[in-house]
Amino acid sequence: MNKRLGLLLSALAMCSTTTWADEKEHGVKVVSPDRFQLEAGALSLGLSQDWRQPLPNVTRALIIVHGRLRNAQTYLQSGEDAAQHAGLAANTLVIAPQFLNELDTQRNHLDNQVLRWNHNGWMAGDPSTGPGQVSSYGALDQIIKHLGNRKLFPALKEIVVAGHSGGGQVVQRFALTGHDHPMLQTEGISLRYVVANPSSYAYFTPQRPVKFDVASCPGFNDWKYGMQNLPDYAKGQSAQQLEQVYVSRNITYLLGQQDTDPNHPALDKSCEAETQGAYRLIRGHNYFDYLKQRHPQLTQKLVEVPGVGHDGDKMFTSPEGEKVLFGK
Repeated sequence: MNKRLGLLLSALAMCSTTTWADEKEHGVKVVSPDRFQLEAGALSLGLSQDWRQPLPNVTRALIIVHGRLRNAQTYLQSGEDAAQHAGLAANTLVIAPQFLNELDTQRNHLDNQVLRWNHNGWMAGDPSTGPGQVSSYGALDQIIKHLGNRKLFPALKEIVVAGHSGGGQVVQRFALTGHDHPMLQTEGISLRYVVANPSSYAYFTPQRPVKFDVASCPGFNDWKYGMQNLPDYAKGQSAQQLEQVYVSRNITYLLGQQDTDPNHPALDKSCEAETQGAYRLIRGHNYFDYLKQRHPQLTQKLVEVPGVGHDGDKMFTSPEGEKVLFGK
């Protein structure tokens, strides 16, 4: 109990004192304690339970992705709190990967085996810069593959990949480009995605909800905003192929009703993002409307969280957030 309280207090302190500029210039203050060994290197991550040993009671895995601050432990705590409040803590394994950058590894004197990325390249699925190369999306694939190990997770029925803010951007693009996992279907494990309050979305066509001058924003349709210059992880798939797979996936867009500040310090205000709307709530609605226009039979859902703005903890621990995460 004391350990959990200490983690929560340190996470809250980090949230209250950390600024976007601090993390960009100086690196993260808290590095997650666990490591997941991949061929390219060791991925930093936090876990609610030790997944190196069999977890026969775990029926759901929640992979929760941090935003630009790379504060994975804060998101781990939010996931644990949501599971606890839903009465599902014993049956839920929460996994919070941490996509560190070069400054993070320098500031925290991490060994050379820990995976790191160039600035915020992990958000777009870029490959790590060391020690080896793996896309941030590929790292998520490896986590999912590990969860399919029936010797470790004999009762697992569902994997939920959720992210807020920059993490929401990761989850949306990962759902769009993500590789197939046939072993999940074989083992009867479902895969869902929860995209919460991202600054932008990847569109499948040059169509945008806001009128703009193409000459003044020539990169509006480049990845990560569109389908031009796709990352290597997408393996040269066409926009049409990616779209057909994307709309078939189980995705919920979770939007804060108060995430309406067009001048929020962490809002993407590039011209590419501004073509999608003035603030996150409207950008989410615009994208969902775009999908429904192109696919009238779309089964994906959009859920609003009343009274909440750009706050990952409040989004995921809200009644609406818990229902989306745990299907209650």
